Amino acid sequence: MQRQPEPELMEGRQQVQAYAAADFGAGDAHTLGLLAGLIDRTGALPPTPTLVDLGCGPGNITLRLAKAFPEARVIGVDGSLEMLAVAEHRAKALALNVEFRCCDLRSLDGLRADLVTSNSLLHHLHQPDLLWRTTAVIAAPGCRVLHRDLRRPPTMDALDQLQQRHLSDAPSLLIRDFRASLAAAFEIQEVEDQLHEAGLGSWTVEPEDDRYLVVSGLVK
Repeated sequence: MQRQPEPELMEGRQQVQAYAAADFGAGDAHTLGLLAGLIDRTGALPPTPTLVDLGCGPGNITLRLAKAFPEARVIGVDGSLEMLAVAEHRAKALALNVEFRCCDLRSLDGLRADLVTSNSLLHHLHQPDLLWRTTAVIAAPGCRVLHRDLRRPPTMDALDQLQQRHLSDAPSLLIRDFRASLAAAFEIQEVEDQLHEAGLGSWTVEPEDDRYLVVSGLVK
């Protein structure tokens, strides 16, 4: 199945509210577990690390990072003001010290991060190499990197089966977006080619369950 790009930003109020109300807790907790495993394998972070969540949306992963690493500077980045308004409200309600930035990925040159992560950002990008170039630019030496995203199914029938298996009774807007995201996602070989082109071939790309892929590694 050929890739079918979707809009880069989620800015509609109805769409933002639907995502804010949805329960992604299991997936978010799993992403934090993957990050913890990466840190276990590569050694402890610096005493006061800078952690950057790219494409943070309503802050699901960002807030979990702030809870897990209270000594860290935690920064969530997104291009949607509507999404960040939800994220900031949640952070305030939880009394978490998180910095949110509404900007394009190209505007992050001044950051120096000890950990860079994203969850379901890659498939939104019309220029996927931007994620890899941005990660490399803002990474301090030894930076841990973990990007988790959907992977594109091989056929429309496979896409239909995934939607029925995982979102059979979800709100219609979430079903529509899930299907669009699967169609916009990349295959493992495509991501490996992107990393090779960016000079980041040492990072690993691994399949996860029936619909995700995980990119991880270190910036030296």
